Amino acid sequence: MNESHPVEFILLGFTDRPWLELPLFITLLITYPMAMMGNITIILVSKIDPHLHSPMYFFLSNLSFLDMCYTTSIVPQMLFNLGSSKKTISYLGCAVQLYIFHVMGATECLLLGIMSFDRYVAICRPLHYTLIMNQHLCLLLSSIMWLTGVILVFSEVTLTLQLPLCGVNKLDHLFCEISVLMKTSCGEKEADELALFLVCTFVLAVPLCLILFSYGSIGHTVLKIKSSGGSKKALGTCSSHLIVVSLFYGPPIILYLQPPSSISRDQPKFLALFYVVVTPTLNPFIYTLRNKDVKRALTKVLRRTSSSKFSLGTSCQ
Repeated sequence: MNESHPVEFILLGFTDRPWLELPLFITLLITYPMAMMGNITIILVSKIDPHLHSPMYFFLSNLSFLDMCYTTSIVPQMLFNLGSSKKTISYLGCAVQLYIFHVMGATECLLLGIMSFDRYVAICRPLHYTLIMNQHLCLLLSSIMWLTGVILVFSEVTLTLQLPLCGVNKLDHLFCEISVLMKTSCGEKEADELALFLVCTFVLAVPLCLILFSYGSIGHTVLKIKSSGGSKKALGTCSSHLIVVSLFYGPPIILYLQPPSSISRDQPKFLALFYVVVTPTLNPFIYTLRNKDVKRALTKVLRRTSSSKFSLGTSCQ
């Protein structure tokens, strides 16, 4: 350990509730492969089926990739710690985890806003949809989204890692997280806390405003549709995205609306688990079960796979 930074961090996690470790380990062991398989399936199906070569599924593939990286940056290390008595992570591992986890989280916030804009154009400007949401604009929006997430997070994480820790190497969390490191650090940190507040406000508030505007306009347009079939079809294209947005924004809004005195020290840890485990696992199922196009494309891929296996088996015989 040098003067300011430790060689490794001790992640306290749920050390005061050891009975939680085995159920949590089993849950992660089941949900992590499910999340990976579900998101890989979404990406492959969107690439293979020509009917899914549209802006909506281009952004959905981005969401699946983000979820894969998001959960992979945390869960393997968490499984290792839960399966052993040593609850540590190296300083370098902590830094890598900080960068990847927060870049993916910030980029996903921006992506949800872009996806709501795509639904707004599809329902409120259907005749101009292909003209507005062309390939060039989709690639541009995707590039801006990724660059914004990387630049904002890299600057913030780099500032956080420069804060002195004064020999403290215990983090009261399940993994490395910016706010936890800031609480642990010593010395002047008001400027860093202000920078973190501004970055979080931009990353969370700007997409949320775009989402609210988009769905407000969609609701206004749907109310004008006279046929019930037309309104159901319009709402059907948005339902999956609305569920994902609710899962993403709902829990933290509920948590932070509570009085600070009523929030226990373990509530932020459970919220972090929700984002790391639940949302990456549920998102592929939400888009698969509630989307006829994806189900149809998935059925075609499975049929092709089974028929190719059958033909291969008969030729071998």
